[in-house]
Amino acid sequence: MKKYFILFLLCTLSALPALAQPKFIKNITPKFVRKMLFEKDSSRSASFFLLPVVSSAPETGLELGASTLYSFYTDTSSITRVSNVFAYGTFTTEGQQRVSVSTSYWTAQNRYHYNGLVSYVNFPFNFYGIGNNTVKADEQRISEKRLRINFNGEKRFGNWYLGYVLGGYNYTYRIDNLGKSFEAQLTPYDRNGGAGIFAGPNITFDNRNNNTYTTKGMVVNAYLNVMHGLFADNNYKGSLFNIEYAQFFKLHKRWVLGIDIQEQSLLGSQTPFYLLPEMGNDEIMRGYYNGRYRDKNLLAGQTELRYRLSDRFGLAAFAGTGAVFRNDLNLKQFKPNYGGGLRYFFDTEKGLTMRVDYGVGQQAAGEKRQQGFYMSLGEAF
Repeated sequence: MKKYFILFLLCTLSALPALAQPKFIKNITPKFVRKMLFEKDSSRSASFFLLPVVSSAPETGLELGASTLYSFYTDTSSITRVSNVFAYGTFTTEGQQRVSVSTSYWTAQNRYHYNGLVSYVNFPFNFYGIGNNTVKADEQRISEKRLRINFNGEKRFGNWYLGYVLGGYNYTYRIDNLGKSFEAQLTPYDRNGGAGIFAGPNITFDNRNNNTYTTKGMVVNAYLNVMHGLFADNNYKGSLFNIEYAQFFKLHKRWVLGIDIQEQSLLGSQTPFYLLPEMGNDEIMRGYYNGRYRDKNLLAGQTELRYRLSDRFGLAAFAGTGAVFRNDLNLKQFKPNYGGGLRYFFDTEKGLTMRVDYGVGQQAAGEKRQQGFYMSLGEAF
């Protein structure tokens, strides 16, 4: 099983503020580290955070890289939300890469909101087949090269935002070992990947008091990607519909309860495996390997209880359930997940966090219980 080692100063972060005086911190840490980790800033100035990453696995060798978050405001108004640029990049000794740059940009007074993403992945992953009851014995390592570009823009009308989404993708796969039971699920048409473009409408209702660490309010977002294939895949036509609802309740000065529900559907007669909704990531259904279960439809929900220990630290406990399905939804198919984590607020004014979570999922017959360890920048929802 792959082991991850993240080079970050979590233990130091926990110990230094309690054990060290500011003068001591000043003497042993560079200025940008002090500003990034310890100093409070209420001036609405830009901030930067760096999280180095190291991991290793037999199929990749040593993987090195970092994730960074640059956050800023586009004006000095107190109602303008924080914008950010997030970048992630790693490379391995086996010649694999993962690179991603994304941004969330809010104009003055939140009149317009733009999101953009460019990502490239040249990395192996585990494939188990299609459906809600795949088995560990069918695990197959697949080499993937994936380029994806997303962009959406929306204009504010009170608490409503209306806009569009557009982008493109190009996925390439190599399956080295054949003979698994899921082979029959992969048609010659899509087993090697495909390319396409997409566009469609986007609508959002958002009255949250903060878009980074929300303590009250609600956000509902829905979009439709109408897709058309390109190149050798130019006969493909389909759509992806996504709707997500999240609401937050301030129970006490330090307690917040969050609820999140998401539904995704791949529409159309053709269902390439690489476009199917996947269950499990660092945002919802934590504890499940991303893509262990995939099918035409996904429905998942979670609740998270957050406790703010201090300006710098917080705790969270979460629980949820979810399932993927082809046509008919069976309530018995829903799988559980639960877990908890630690939050470090590296920018207290903006509510920006470094998140460490441990999630636990289902224990299928004859298998070990599914689980996952996550380190991310920003809240899960």
